[in-house]
Amino acid sequence: MKVAIYSRGLDDRQQIPLLALINELHKYKASIAVSGTLAEKYWDAMSAIQNITVFNDKSSLDETTDCLISLGGDGTILDAVTLIGDKNIPILGINFGRLGFLASIGKEELSIAVDALVNGTYVADKRILIHLDSDLPLFGDAPFALNEFGIHKRDTSPMIKVHTYLNGEFLNSYWADGLVVSTPTGSTGYSMSCNGPIVFPDSSSFCITPVAPHNLNIRPIIVPDSNIVSFEIEGRSEQFICTLDARKEIVEKNIQLAVKKERFTVSLIRLNENSFLSTLRSKLTWGLDKRN
Repeated sequence: MKVAIYSRGLDDRQQIPLLALINELHKYKASIAVSGTLAEKYWDAMSAIQNITVFNDKSSLDETTDCLISLGGDGTILDAVTLIGDKNIPILGINFGRLGFLASIGKEELSIAVDALVNGTYVADKRILIHLDSDLPLFGDAPFALNEFGIHKRDTSPMIKVHTYLNGEFLNSYWADGLVVSTPTGSTGYSMSCNGPIVFPDSSSFCITPVAPHNLNIRPIIVPDSNIVSFEIEGRSEQFICTLDARKEIVEKNIQLAVKKERFTVSLIRLNENSFLSTLRSKLTWGLDKRN
């Protein structure tokens, strides 16, 4: 088995669980590649382990990699998605962060997760991505996102007006601080904080959610993911912010933008008992009110 381990960077308290993970994989004679950020900080502790190498960018990962293990929070998984792209490498998220909606496996479950990975006793959920098309190149070779695409006004500039179209047909003009188009996976992210609905991950849909709209009758809307959603921007400022997950670009307001479902998916590994409903209950503390 060939496994890659990725992290944005860990603090000193995380060295013990990191080494525990590597040693657990080593028991099964796995070939291990660690990201450069981890090697830079912990190589002295890891170098004695056989079959361990370092990768520094996406070109070092290929389809022979059986799994990429993400150590961190949900943001680390979003970074990992841009690393693997269309290589069909499943991602196993270990929660070294805080909330952990996507990275739902705790550090205390390391040995269970490795055993499930080696023996194939896990579930791989396929998640759709959202793809951005524009008349100017944006976001390099990764114009896609797992959670959401966003349009936002800059800093303290006045609200913007986002004319929105579905397959070329006019939908609405949003007077707001911005607009978010989320995937079902992203419905529990920024979209939810803007009062967007929670959507099951296997729903074939996008959710269009305004950010602080200046109109009381404007509500989020769910549309089939077969739609192409395009935009025209008006505003007093000449520039606005365009985002894909945590990445952003400053663009001119006359740019042409459209989003659609990406041609490939990404697989997120979970343990059998970690269903979407159990994640909702644990992360959003649903069902803890015992008055009934």
